[in-house]
Formats: sequence, structure tokens, C-alpha cells
Amino acid sequence: MSAMLLKKEKWPEFVEKLAGKKLWAPGADGDAMRFAPVTEGETPALDFNNTRVPPKEALFPQTETMYRFQLGAEEMEEPQLEDETVLLGVRPCDARAMTIVEKLFRWDIDDPYYVKRRELVTVVGLACSDPGLNCFCTSVGGGPASTEGLDLLMVDLGDNYLLEALTEKGETLLESAGDLLEKADSDAVKEKEKLVLEAEKKIKREVKTEGVPEGLPGLWEDPLWQNVSASCLGCGTCTYLCPTCHCFDIQDETEGFESRRCRMWDSCMFGEYTLHTSGHNPRPTRRERTRNRISHKYSYYVDKFDVIACVGCGRCINLCPVNIDIVEILKKVEEAL
Repeated sequence: MSAMLLKKEKWPEFVEKLAGKKLWAPGADGDAMRFAPVTEGETPALDFNNTRVPPKEALFPQTETMYRFQLGAEEMEEPQLEDETVLLGVRPCDARAMTIVEKLFRWDIDDPYYVKRRELVTVVGLACSDPGLNCFCTSVGGGPASTEGLDLLMVDLGDNYLLEALTEKGETLLESAGDLLEKADSDAVKEKEKLVLEAEKKIKREVKTEGVPEGLPGLWEDPLWQNVSASCLGCGTCTYLCPTCHCFDIQDETEGFESRRCRMWDSCMFGEYTLHTSGHNPRPTRRERTRNRISHKYSYYVDKFDVIACVGCGRCINLCPVNIDIVEILKKVEEAL
């Protein structure tokens, strides 16, 4: 693992070095922060807590064309995914989420769209120095400087960034920066370790997960689901902004003789999500849908892939319009167990 220093005054030059690849970085989108392609001459700033929309849309777009076809024709046109991409400034929780979601997209059959994008992307992480009020990553296997899913980790040391290559992709990126970097000494590495410990101490929220995956199925008819879902609007904010939620719908769109098959994000919190053609809905109310959301993340996914499908980013808490709090729900689960 290589550790190099980049002076902040050279940050614009470092970004220019990456210009040969498609570059995504956090930027303002109205009053929100989200990842988007960086235009030529633009220098992204990294002085943010976290983006509102996770960078998963770079690998799993909100709306994606799977292929195009003409009515009556036998051939179809598939999109060409060939651009090497750098995701710059990804928080460790969001990078870890990619490894969790990838377990599903590489499960029994590889999803060709996700897998191809994942192969083409280099993920450059930015360690957290000031975690958000509702962050609880340390409770679910992560941390402010977790390296899961990252090719390179950046740590803000004040006047410099410490850059640590974690994979061959990360090494290649450091090599492309050339003489902009200098070797990090032991003092820089010690400073990084100190800052990481300080960041971990700032995380005040926590959940206890021991026994939860095994115990949730036994709470199927527990009154807690009615209580915690009573104020839910069914808006889907919690799932649309979750870095590990991966539900999608597939539709065909036609205009004249031109058609496309596309998939787009969906949400298990929507009433139509499980509505059968017969009219029957096995999850008819928000009680059942809330139960499914929590059980999927903290029990079903664990049973299938041996990992909790939540990285503790806190987005669902921060942005829920009626202040539903997954940490409080999990505390009620713990009490019920």
C-alpha cells in the first residue's frame, strides 16, 4: 500500500490529471449535493459532509436504458459501456455500500450493466473528519476511514491530503499524478491515525445488531410495526436515498416505431410495488412495508449474503419528512426481542 501527500494548493492540477477519464465528483444540485460528471475546467470542492444522493447512481442509474429496438425488427441495440470512470470524494460508507449491493448483482447471474460499470470505475474515497449527527457506521461494520470498496483513500490533514492506494487501480491513479505527489512520512501517517480515532469518537449514535437477524422473523405480528409506521407517508425517500437499496422496475417505452426497455429505481415502500395483477397485495399497508424494509436490511439480506444491508449513513433519518428514525426502530426491535 502506497501513501503519498498532495498539497492542497496542487488540488486543481491533480483534478486535471484525471481529465483523461470520465470524472464524477460531488457538486451542488440546487440546495442538495450529489455526484455528477465534472465538466472541463471545473475543480470540485471536498468541503462537504456527505451528498444527499449516494454515488450508487454512477453504477446503478436512476433510469437506465437496457436496450433499444424497433417494432417488427429482430435486432436490438445495446448501450456501449466503455468509459473508464473515477468517482472522486466518495465517503467510506457509500463505498462500502457498493460492496454490499454488488453481492446481489453478482449473485446467481451477473447483472451485465452493473458489473461492467463496476469494472470500469475507480473509487477514490474521502475519510470523514466530522461525521453527521445521525451517522452510525461503526455499529454496522464500517468506520470514518473504512477502506471496503475503495481503490484509494484520501484523508484531509489540513494543508495536505494523504493518499493511500488500496488496489492496483489506486496505484495506477497515483502514478498518473506524477510529480504532484510526495512520499508521506511517518508523521503524516500518525496524524492520519489520530484524526481517524477522533472522528470515530464523534459518532454518538449506535445500534445493537447482535441477535437481530435471527430474532426479526419472530416479530412478524408484533405491534411495534404498527406503531413505528403510523406516521409514514409512503413517499419512498428512505429507499431512494439509501446507498444499499437496489429495487427496480422494468418498463418498455414506445414512440412511433422506436422503443426501449429501461429500468428505474423502485421502492418497497410504495403500495404498487407488491400489487398483483389479480388485485391482491401481500403488503397492503405501510405496517407490512415498514416491517419488510427493516427485515430485509437486518435479517433477509444477512441470511442470504452474511452482511447487514445498511451502512449507517443516516440519510433516511436526516431526510424523512416525518422524522422516522431507523435507529429508534432498531431500539424497539431490541426491546421486543
